[in-house]
Amino acid sequence: MSSLIDPLISFVSAHAWLAYLTLFLAALLEAVPIVGSVIPGSTIIFALSALVPGGELELGWVLAAATAGALLGDGSAYCLGHNEQREILNAWPLSKYPRVIEQSEAFFHRWGALAVFFARFVPPIRAFIPMTAGALGMKPTRFFAVNIPAVLLWAPAHVLPGVFAVSVLHRYGGFAPHSGIAKHYWILIVVAGALGVAVWTWITRRRRGGGVIEPAVRSGSGKL
Repeated sequence: MSSLIDPLISFVSAHAWLAYLTLFLAALLEAVPIVGSVIPGSTIIFALSALVPGGELELGWVLAAATAGALLGDGSAYCLGHNEQREILNAWPLSKYPRVIEQSEAFFHRWGALAVFFARFVPPIRAFIPMTAGALGMKPTRFFAVNIPAVLLWAPAHVLPGVFAVSVLHRYGGFAPHSGIAKHYWILIVVAGALGVAVWTWITRRRRGGGVIEPAVRSGSGKL
């Protein structure tokens, strides 16, 4: 792991703009149906955020890149669904996943505007709900009134844990900001996993067993 992480830190130090671009694209692609279900955008954002305490990246730009990518991704998906209406849900490649579309519609009908908010925090769902909301006729003012606050909460929720975890390791773990991160990288993964499980458990309980979207797309099966 060290042989991979240490060169990454050196590269990002010299090419920070590429890290910000990667953050932007990771957040944007998570809102693309099908693609967003397999892109580990949250993991990428969390990992790059861990470079903030060492000075390789600036917190303000990291938050801005993640926020801008998420807003553009969700907004574009919603507008495409809003303009094309239900036809987009029956077009390729979504036509290959009828069960996915069924489940995303059920989730949206169950929660309404709250579905847009909840979906931003659950990777498998957020790739489908913005487009579904547009296709099912949710008004633009209502969509963005819910989506923008969700994104403004989502970005810090994904960025700050990585920053905090590494800051704690820098302060109490006995290693310098620019070295030894790879040796403790497993701690970041555990923190990210714990946060993900906590959010997923809360959302699942709120659903009470209805309108559930399964966690992963299976190639060619029409299932999540």
